[in-house]
Amino acid sequence: MKKTEKDGASVLTLVKGGRTSAHTFVNLPLAEKTHYLKGLRAKERMDLLIGDPEGKILVRSMEPQEFFWLFKDIGETDALELLQLASPEQCIFLLDMELWSKWSFSADKAVEWLGYLLEGGDDRISELLPQLDFELLQLLFSKELIVGGGVGDMSNDEERLADWDHSFDDMFMLTFKNPKHSQVMGRFVECICRIDNALYVALMEGVKNDIDLELEDACYHFRGGRLADLGFPPLDEALSLYARLKPATFALLGEKEHLPTGSVTTLPVPVGDDTSLLLKALALAGSDELSMELNYLINSALVADETAFSDSEAMHQVAQRVYGYLNIALEYLCEGNVKKAGEVLTGEYLKRLFQLGYSLLLGIKTRAEKLESENYAANKLLMGLKNKRPRFYRGLDSDKADGYREFMSMDDVARVEEFLRHLEG
Repeated sequence: MKKTEKDGASVLTLVKGGRTSAHTFVNLPLAEKTHYLKGLRAKERMDLLIGDPEGKILVRSMEPQEFFWLFKDIGETDALELLQLASPEQCIFLLDMELWSKWSFSADKAVEWLGYLLEGGDDRISELLPQLDFELLQLLFSKELIVGGGVGDMSNDEERLADWDHSFDDMFMLTFKNPKHSQVMGRFVECICRIDNALYVALMEGVKNDIDLELEDACYHFRGGRLADLGFPPLDEALSLYARLKPATFALLGEKEHLPTGSVTTLPVPVGDDTSLLLKALALAGSDELSMELNYLINSALVADETAFSDSEAMHQVAQRVYGYLNIALEYLCEGNVKKAGEVLTGEYLKRLFQLGYSLLLGIKTRAEKLESENYAANKLLMGLKNKRPRFYRGLDSDKADGYREFMSMDDVARVEEFLRHLEG
């Protein structure tokens, strides 16, 4: 490894395969560490972050979305050490992604994630508690606890003689509604009782008095506000992503407004051919602004498809679809011309290009909906095309796999069109 000076900045040059050792990485300046990490696979990034004295600083410098993608790529149980380095804001983003399925709060997922966070001990919980919505804690406790007793409370005979599970302060008496959650919930309640007794008392009183201020709706609303601040649009706006265009009359407008960039999030790694026209054009014309626009497009697709953010496979499928539709649009417009494709990315809103790629597939979806076949492979192909978002049958790939993937190129479109012509007779 060597360093060269260019424009007054230190530029890292890697040798011998483009990888550096953990020992060498530790000695890099912070900015070079950040730059180097972006080019690594998720597990490699985690190993360097955990082993670096500045690992906590590096982790917390990531945007919440970037940390989330990294964490999900590695997997929850394998990335717990990484979770302990995360900032409260990054943790809350994880919870916003994981604890909700569409509009519904999952107490099971909440308890699962509490277990992960409790592994960080009192310091982790002390840092996180002030950032959590009181309503979210109230919602969880109301689903998991029955509370008796209280401040200055004169308990009735029925309450005094009831078979309670535990009391942490000889004031409030608790019964856990779900025995499977009792250990984690008990640890969490005890932790709050010690760290922030005023919060503990308020939560216990709220659960005991059955205060229901439409907690789930309120929590969902607060979550939506946080996600909007991080570039996740509301559902109605996200659904406009799938508006249909007429490919035959599509015209390049070149009216994209260029806006100042903020923090840039590392995008999910596209799965597929890294020699695609899209990736070549991004390499040629890529910028922080374009990366932010692409990230917002992926966020919009995730919201529009109401993807369960806790399902990393489904999230990557949506990200792959975005790359595929954009690549199809560029191939349709530019016929392999990388320079022109770069100009299109720079001048056109990615949303319009996505809509063009999607609309090209809707044409073959419409044709497929008129067809039936008793042949196994043909029927599988038609089933994939009839999906809400058309999918490519992998039986047409060279490996003849019996499954589906996203459409990634105009060649995919051409192969399916040829097959449909055969079925149409």
